[in-house]
Amino acid sequence: MAAMTLTTAPTRPWCVLVPVKRLDLAKSRLAAVAGPLRGDLALAVAADTVSAALGCSVVRRVVAVTDDARARVELSALGALVIADEPDAGLNPALAHAAQQVRAADPQCVVAALSADLPALRPAELAVALSDALLHPRSFVADAAGVGTTLLAALSGVALDPRFGVRSRQRHASSGGFELTGTAYPTVRRDVDTEADLWDAVRLGVGPRTRSVADTLRGTPSSN
Repeated sequence: MAAMTLTTAPTRPWCVLVPVKRLDLAKSRLAAVAGPLRGDLALAVAADTVSAALGCSVVRRVVAVTDDARARVELSALGALVIADEPDAGLNPALAHAAQQVRAADPQCVVAALSADLPALRPAELAVALSDALLHPRSFVADAAGVGTTLLAALSGVALDPRFGVRSRQRHASSGGFELTGTAYPTVRRDVDTEADLWDAVRLGVGPRTRSVADTLRGTPSSN
């Protein structure tokens, strides 16, 4: 990968990494409800997540980590910096590598890994969570189910040490991460893995791309 050249913005300290699976592999648990639109739904959810992160007042830049061609085009058009999934050895090595690349190009940034499954994400709520994260060397936000992780943050000089996967909340806590339990950022917790998750996110208010696909799935004409 070629070296990055990034400008600094001290008032926006965070570099947010968003890993995006290949669309043909994403959202397998939504196959029953999404059918042939599963890839479209996965891309819509990721794009709304990235768009919200880009709109966050404390985020310097958003880096999408993906090898999917469609995702690369769409997320780049939104304003994300898109880099390849290296070393192509799974989610955690990809995030660790991306964090190293971003820090090498911009040593002053603080790094957070954000789930790509947050279609209801509010920029202001993400700002509160990231501001809380500045108080701890390494911290995380658990998902709505209290089992997984939607946000993992590490200050300058602290290894991100991502441990996403089965029971990642416990794994991040056991590895020394401080759990952020603030109640001001429910949309940071509302990831979408199942049909019930999707409709709960819709209830909270998803971004326009997810809403358009969701309306199609429900047979409701989209307002967009």
